[in-house]
Amino acid sequence: MVRLTVTDGIAEVVLDAPYRLNAVDEEALADLASAYDDAAAGVRGGTVRALVLRGEGRAFCAGRNLGSIEPGSDDAHAFLDAALTPLLRMMADFPAPTFAAAQGACLGVGLGLLLATDVVYVAEDAKIGSPFANLGLALDSGGHWLFTERLGPHRALDLMYTGELMSGAEAVAGGLFSRAVPAADLLDFTRSRAARAAQGPLQAFVASKQLVGRIRDERLGLWDAIRGENDVQGVLGVSDDYREGLEAFREKRAPRFR
Repeated sequence: MVRLTVTDGIAEVVLDAPYRLNAVDEEALADLASAYDDAAAGVRGGTVRALVLRGEGRAFCAGRNLGSIEPGSDDAHAFLDAALTPLLRMMADFPAPTFAAAQGACLGVGLGLLLATDVVYVAEDAKIGSPFANLGLALDSGGHWLFTERLGPHRALDLMYTGELMSGAEAVAGGLFSRAVPAADLLDFTRSRAARAAQGPLQAFVASKQLVGRIRDERLGLWDAIRGENDVQGVLGVSDDYREGLEAFREKRAPRFR
């Protein structure tokens, strides 16, 4: 269900169940957590400097696999709270830049996987949202926060009440994700961006990732954010990456970060 490969410093995690549009169950979530754990070990070992998440086939992830669920006995809370939420936290805390390439259906849990990724590129014709109105359920996987924070409460409730989906182009125009590209170019584009990040200053990227997370979750004001930046620069200012970057600047060459 989940494959992990590492090439040139980039870990690529693939949801590989195209016959069910990469819909996930508890086993798939455990496999995904294992893949991220292995990739994080690669960061610590110096073999991984960025990560790409993608889905095989015509969809990124159509959400939870509902094929074998019995409504009367299904424990949705356990699935979300014990299996999915810890995974989303692990993904969000990954110790290197993360990128997602999302095509086709990006629904429900699939939306949560994108929310837990640093930078999301979507196909222009992707189908993004969560048709929970047709299932008698509420949006989950962080969807309420994502829609409300980035689209505003009126548009968020409009999408929840109607179950309508946005195209990738519409989602990017609304501020949900980073940018939309033609479907045929999506994977190459995402890999090229990850490759660029993999050549960059990892320590600085992780520091920025953590500070952006604090601004989002702790609602830092301007002066608290500036104080956080000052603290970060104090650490980075004595790093090997800064020494190399400064030498490269003075020698008018590209830096070679390690």
